[in-house]
Amino acid sequence: MNPYDLDSEHTPVLNFDRMMNVALSPMWQGVSPLALAKCYLDWGMHLGMSPGKQQWLAAKAARKWHRLMLYGAEWARAQVDPKAGPVEPCIAPLPQDQRFRDPLWQTFPYNFYYQSFLLAQQWAYNATSGVRGVSRGHEAVVTFVTRQLLDIVSPSNFIGFNPVVTQRTAASWGMNLWQGAYNWWADAVRIAAGRRSGGEERFEVGKNLALTPGRVVFRNNLIELIQYAPATPEVWAEPVLVVPSWIMKYYILDLQPANSLVKYLVDRGHTVFMMSWKNPDARDRDLGMDEYLKGGVLAALDAVRRILPDRRIHAAGYCLGGTLLAIAAAVLARAPLPAPSADPPLPADYVAAIAEVRELGAEALDASTLEARAEVYGRFLASCAGCHALQVQYQF
Repeated sequence: MNPYDLDSEHTPVLNFDRMMNVALSPMWQGVSPLALAKCYLDWGMHLGMSPGKQQWLAAKAARKWHRLMLYGAEWARAQVDPKAGPVEPCIAPLPQDQRFRDPLWQTFPYNFYYQSFLLAQQWAYNATSGVRGVSRGHEAVVTFVTRQLLDIVSPSNFIGFNPVVTQRTAASWGMNLWQGAYNWWADAVRIAAGRRSGGEERFEVGKNLALTPGRVVFRNNLIELIQYAPATPEVWAEPVLVVPSWIMKYYILDLQPANSLVKYLVDRGHTVFMMSWKNPDARDRDLGMDEYLKGGVLAALDAVRRILPDRRIHAAGYCLGGTLLAIAAAVLARAPLPAPSADPPLPADYVAAIAEVRELGAEALDASTLEARAEVYGRFLASCAGCHALQVQYQF
């Protein structure tokens, strides 16, 4: 075999490239640094050729600095004037940002720390968005990644700039830092030894996880289908088929009675069917979307229709399971399969699921190094979960 024959996928030359990508994958969490650089190059060159945008950003920075100085002057006056009321911050965190909710953040000098940071983060968003000529996908990635990088230097992440940590450190004579260092070391040792994360042994299916009673009613090489009977005298006619994400266990939706979607549904008279995906190994390396579609969602639909014939199914897809459910619905709507899969599984609900990918800028978070690891190991390893988390956070 010619080692330089690039028409073959398994030549030594391409295998060398593949192994290089595998070696780089942990460092970059499966994200291609070249694809990321392409996004920043697109943004940087267009910003460099936009003097009007640059002037606007300079004025924006001056106004934000002025707002901070006005806040400082009002805060100083309030310290010497007992009649002065509370001083409103010059910028408030977003509703979902819980980092600066503690009242200690309103004390000096921490109030200036977090407001300076939020103003800088807001300015960075102004700088990375709205640059004429930058593709929408590249702009979305640059905005997202820049925000992630700024979050690294948030004052909440540093002991001396975080009043809550500072107070707890003083109260415990620094023992909280020793405990944190010990936890970090213990996790590092477990990861190096290939052991499970600390604390997982406290959770066991059937004891303090997945407590809703159910039974497996269908099984193939990809899934098990679990049926949960309704707990009420009156029962809804439509059964609910839940398609969870591939990378999560089914009991992410049946953790404990207080936070179980399955228990919530059966307590209100719904018959619930839950798919449980098989943990893949290297032997499943050749399984693709068609196999997961036919052996997963479509097989589960057929099983539900055999158990409860002449019932319209209400499907619900979670995360990647919702994406697969949307694909299945499109397949059934376009080319209906023979009975019992004759009708599309509608109505359907999608929870944290992505069905439209054209505007996500997926080419920017190119997971080529992650794909190389999958080619070598035959599956995505748990150690690659960081890349998935990064991409899901970006997409939402």
